[in-house]
Amino acid sequence: MGIFDKFKSQARNKGKQGSDTAEQRMNERTGGKYEDQVDSGQQRAEDSLGMDRDRDRNRPEQQ
Repeated sequence: MGIFDKFKSQARNKGKQGSDTAEQRMNERTGGKYEDQVDSGQQRAEDSLGMDRDRDRNRPEQQ
């Protein structure tokens, strides 16, 4: 894995953490009332930013 791949992976992980934190806070503020809508919005945002969770899990590590 090259140095740029490591930076890219770290940036993706930071973005995912921020997205998850935002989702959690929204669910706390609304009491979970809009949990499905918040989750759907989070998935759309991550997809548009290229942070597809399944793609990351299914991709083998390159060395």
